[in-house]
Amino acid sequence: CFRLLCSLLIPALFLSGILCVCLMVLLWGIRLWILQRKKQLNAAGKDGKRPLLVAFFHPYCNAGGGGERVLWCAIRTLQKKYRNVTCVVYTGDRDATGEEIVEGAFRRFNIKLTHPVKFVFLEKRYLVEASLYPHFTLLGQSLGSVFLGWEALLKCVPDIYIDSMGYAFTLPLFKYLGGCRVGCYVHYPTISTDMLSVVRNQDTRFNNAAFITSNLLFSKFKLVYYYFFAFMYGLVGSCSDVIMVNSSWTLNHILSLWRAGACMSVVYPPCDVQTFLDIPLEEEKSTTEYSIVSVSQFRPEKDHRLQIRAFAKLLREKRLGQQPSLKLILIGGCRNQQDEERVNNLKRLCEELGVSKDVMFRTNIPFEELKRHLAEATVGLHTMWNEHFGIGVVECMAAGTVILAHNSGGPKLDIVVPYEGHITGFLAENEDGYAETMAYILSLSPEKRLEIRENARRSVHRFSDQHFEETFQLSVEPLFK
Repeated sequence: CFRLLCSLLIPALFLSGILCVCLMVLLWGIRLWILQRKKQLNAAGKDGKRPLLVAFFHPYCNAGGGGERVLWCAIRTLQKKYRNVTCVVYTGDRDATGEEIVEGAFRRFNIKLTHPVKFVFLEKRYLVEASLYPHFTLLGQSLGSVFLGWEALLKCVPDIYIDSMGYAFTLPLFKYLGGCRVGCYVHYPTISTDMLSVVRNQDTRFNNAAFITSNLLFSKFKLVYYYFFAFMYGLVGSCSDVIMVNSSWTLNHILSLWRAGACMSVVYPPCDVQTFLDIPLEEEKSTTEYSIVSVSQFRPEKDHRLQIRAFAKLLREKRLGQQPSLKLILIGGCRNQQDEERVNNLKRLCEELGVSKDVMFRTNIPFEELKRHLAEATVGLHTMWNEHFGIGVVECMAAGTVILAHNSGGPKLDIVVPYEGHITGFLAENEDGYAETMAYILSLSPEKRLEIRENARRSVHRFSDQHFEETFQLSVEPLFK
């Protein structure tokens, strides 16, 4: 038996070697074909020079969220800095024209581009939809992004490729087959060391179902799957020539997974702070009613249930003394039927806790109404565990509320931190902590609260459009050398 194994080993190794060589030759042939295709597709301009093509992979560029604001600010920055550059956006938004998408960016974000943008419309965006993969979602979406990236590469071969939406598995495709210099902007790691620890400790969370945590075999299997995926994620991520992350929290996770620190930098996302800074900041005049405002989409990870439970606890303790009335206002977007059902469940929780009359839900409201609620609010509330950054937290601080955020992630490391030695807000972790801290904030004098609000406002200039432009320019510079 041993001799048989030995006699088979040499032919097996020989065959494996031949297959590897054939694969390398095939990939090299594909690379040469793509580079030849690049010469044919990208013609020279009127001056005889071919513009430098900088492509952004952003399949949902018309979504109108914080990630899209980063995309359009990045494109505007490059158009200001470099003259011989044509910006390309790979998108799956085939229900809108390029003109409509640019107009939407101006309408939503007040971002005016100085030059036209080339849009490459992708037909296979459904391959990255989470709903297509009820199981092994991370792996399914990542493999789907490779096929979507291949479609993008065939339609337009850029000189510089930037993944601006978190599809890291497309990076080696554009670098090794497309011959591009590649960069990425990471809003949130596809998998994090926190996700690994949740599965390892068998904690039940929104991304770790109870039927898995209650079964040791399922938990072990999911842990092996997560470790395999984390290894692959680190492998493809390390292909990037330039890595930008949106916060210190994201930086720490990407450093541990990708091991590519030399080309990595923190580039805070551009927040529309000036719009909120325009709200007059005055000492509170009315002490008959205080409002506590939360601004975040109605998604499970935002943990609105914690906000309601903490508020109910605050009310129970408040009623023992003679204090002004309190109102909790939950403001957020509902994307679909699931989000609307989540809001209905939250309303039922309010009824169970007896606080329905004191909690107001405002979904998909106009921006001017959002500004009005923030201008009138005393406390801004945020409860998501390990929020990667926290644009809503920045907006609350800029609007002049006293922020109370979760003691983790971006709020803890980057946003609700002392500014020039002065306090800018508060952090909490659980129901008791939130209730106690809200009570403490409301017990402060209006003068003391005004001082904290002023400190917070001064600190948010770090997250302005101008600061983003400066740090983004410095970070992507190596791609243009």
